[in-house]
Amino acid sequence: MKPKDKATNYKPAEDREKDLRLALYRIQKGRAHTGETKVTIAAVAREAGISTSLIHNYYPDIAEAIRETQGRSSRAMRDVKQQDLMAERAKSAGYRQEIEELRAKVANLASVNEVLLDENRVLKAKMSDRNVVALASRKPHG
Repeated sequence: MKPKDKATNYKPAEDREKDLRLALYRIQKGRAHTGETKVTIAAVAREAGISTSLIHNYYPDIAEAIRETQGRSSRAMRDVKQQDLMAERAKSAGYRQEIEELRAKVANLASVNEVLLDENRVLKAKMSDRNVVALASRKPHG
């Protein structure tokens, strides 16, 4: 027996990717050599006889394909997050518009309030002046 040379374990990237795709397919079809039944990155790595870090670091397309079969595709998750963000931005724009309208109403009411306060001061001043005589209100003849 000759000692194992590290170079003999090396496979070209294309061959390794084919092995990974086949491993994924076997697990999906219930024909895994390792008995794996659940599709995970670790299961595909075991089925292909490699480490999970090799998939993560050198085969991101395979990792994405595995996530897609799990329903956790990063693209799908990104798209959902993007849609959520757009909805929140629309709500935020609506809230900003409402705030502006309410500020305008508050400013208008503050102005009306100032006029009423001023009229009230004038009337109180007239009532306290001795030279001012209150007239009886006229009732219409009917």
